Amino acid sequence: MEKTLLTLWQAVPTGSIKQNQIAESLGLSSKQTTRHLRRWSDEGWFTFTPGRGRGNTSHLHWQVNVEEVYEQKLVQLIEEQAVDAASKFLLFDWSSEAKQRLLHKFHSSFGYVQNSGSKIDKLIIPRRYPLMTLHPLKAADIHSANMVSNVYSRLVSVNESGHVCPELAHSWDLTSTNLRLYLRKEVKFHDGSFLTAEDVIDCLNKIRTHDDYAELWKPITSIEAAAPYVVELSFPDGCSYCLQMLGMINASIYKEGTRHPIGSGSFYVSENHELKTILTAFDDFFLERPLLDMVEFIQVPEEFDFAYRSSVNGPKDETFQVESDSGFGVVILNAFRDSPINRQEVRDYVHYAIAKHRHKIGEYHSRAKPNHQSCLIGKEQSYSTPLPEPPRIEQPLIIKAANYTNGATRWLKDALESEGIPVEIQWLSFRDKLMDTKTDQKADLFIHGEVFEMNQNFSFFYFLSNGYSPLAAIMKSQSRFVDYMRQYSNTPFENWTELNLKMERDLIESSIMLPLYYEKRQIPFSVDLMNISISHFGYVDFSRLWVRPVI
Repeated sequence: MEKTLLTLWQAVPTGSIKQNQIAESLGLSSKQTTRHLRRWSDEGWFTFTPGRGRGNTSHLHWQVNVEEVYEQKLVQLIEEQAVDAASKFLLFDWSSEAKQRLLHKFHSSFGYVQNSGSKIDKLIIPRRYPLMTLHPLKAADIHSANMVSNVYSRLVSVNESGHVCPELAHSWDLTSTNLRLYLRKEVKFHDGSFLTAEDVIDCLNKIRTHDDYAELWKPITSIEAAAPYVVELSFPDGCSYCLQMLGMINASIYKEGTRHPIGSGSFYVSENHELKTILTAFDDFFLERPLLDMVEFIQVPEEFDFAYRSSVNGPKDETFQVESDSGFGVVILNAFRDSPINRQEVRDYVHYAIAKHRHKIGEYHSRAKPNHQSCLIGKEQSYSTPLPEPPRIEQPLIIKAANYTNGATRWLKDALESEGIPVEIQWLSFRDKLMDTKTDQKADLFIHGEVFEMNQNFSFFYFLSNGYSPLAAIMKSQSRFVDYMRQYSNTPFENWTELNLKMERDLIESSIMLPLYYEKRQIPFSVDLMNISISHFGYVDFSRLWVRPVI
C-alpha cells in the first residue's frame, strides 16, 4: 500500500487536471510524478492521458476505488499480523468514514495479539507523536523525559514534597559549600559494564557546561573523585538546591553509545524507530526489577483513543480513570522586545484583557481550568488586575504558537481582538517551538504550557532558569530578576515557597507572566493493571506496574 496513491485518490477525482497540480498535491517533483503516474497506470489503478505540451490539461480516469481496496487489505493485516505492522498504515490519508471504521477495528486488536505460549507481561500503549530523543540532555518535552526516566538512573530521586532519596548514590554528606556522594558498588549499565565515579563526573560535567543548563549549574565550581566510589561537588558561594538538582531527569547518569546513550535504569531500549519503541525490563537493575517484562509504544493517529491496557485484557473489558496533573499554561509577554509590548501601558491592557476573558478558556481547551491566582498548585495568591485606558497600538502584536496550544492560542486571539488589540499568529511545529530558544525572539506574546517534573518548588525555579524556557532570557535581561535568581542559591530549600511566590507576584504585576489555566487529564487503565502510581511529569511509573494474571 502506497501513501501517495491514496493521497492522489483523495485529492484528484476523475476528470481533467494539469500534471503540475498532481505533483503539487503529492509533494513530488515533475519527474517523480511522471514515473508514478506511468507505473500506477500500468498497474491498472487508472488511465492517464497526458496533455500535449508543457502546462496543458491532462485527463485522469479512475478504474479502481483505491481506498476501498486499501481498507480491505488493512483489515486483513490487522487480523493476521502484529499491531505495529498495521499501525503505520493508519497514518495514511483516509476519508473520515474509512478512518473511523479502521480505528474501531484497530481498537479490537490493539494490545491483545500475543503468542499463546508466551509468559511475558506486556503493556502496549498507543503513541500519538514520535519519540524526539532518548538523550537526557536533549529531553525537553515530557514524552522524551518520561522515556528517559525509565531508561536511566539518577544519583538521587526527589518526591513531590521535596524529600531526597538514594538512587545511584546510597548516601551523602552535605555542607554549605560541598556535597560528597557515596556511590553504590557493582551497578550495571545495560551493556553489562559497571558504573564508576568517572562515569558520574563525565555526565555531570557535560550538563553543567551545556548551554541550556549552565545557568542552573553555575554555583558548582568543580566535580572530582575523592575515592573510587566517592564523588565531590564544590560550591564555595553556596548551592542550597544541589541535591534537588541531581534528581532532575536531565541529570541522569549514562554512557555514550553508538545509537543512543546507555543507561542503568529499570528498562532498556530493545527497539526504537519512528513507528515503535520497546522498553524491556533490565534483569540486572540495581533496585527492584520491574514486574512488567515489556512496555511497547506504537505510533497511531492523533485521534486514536489513549488507554493503558495489558496484553491479556480485551477492549470491551472494564477500565477505570486515574487523574493526573498535566501542568499549567501561562501567557508570557516579551516585555523587552523593540515593539509596542515594551510599553507598560500596552502590557497592562493585555493583562486586563486576559483577566477579563480567562473564564472562557475551557470553551477552547476542554481540559483547561481557568487559573486566576498562581501557577503553584495549592498556593492562592491574589493580586490586583490593572484597569487601564485602551492604549494606541499601531501594529499587530505577534503571537508565537505551536499546535499543542492551538485551543488556548485561538482563545487569546479572540480575547485580545474583542478588546481592540490587533494580533497576528506565527505557527510553529511542536519540535520547532521546543527548539526556538533564541534570546532575540521575534514575537510579543507566547502561550507556554509547562508540566512540573516532580517537586513543585524546584520545578518552578527550573522553569524560570532553564535554557528551554521562554522566560529565561527575560530573567537574565533585568537586574531585579537577576537578583531574585541569586537568592535561590543561599535560601534553604524548605523556604523556597515564599521566594517562588514573591518572584511570581513580581512577574504578574509587571505584566510579564500571566497565569492562564491548570490542566488535568483522565487516564484510562484496564482493571487488571495493578500498583498504578504517577511519577515524573504526571506519567505512570512503569517500573511499579504489574498485571493481575487470569487464573
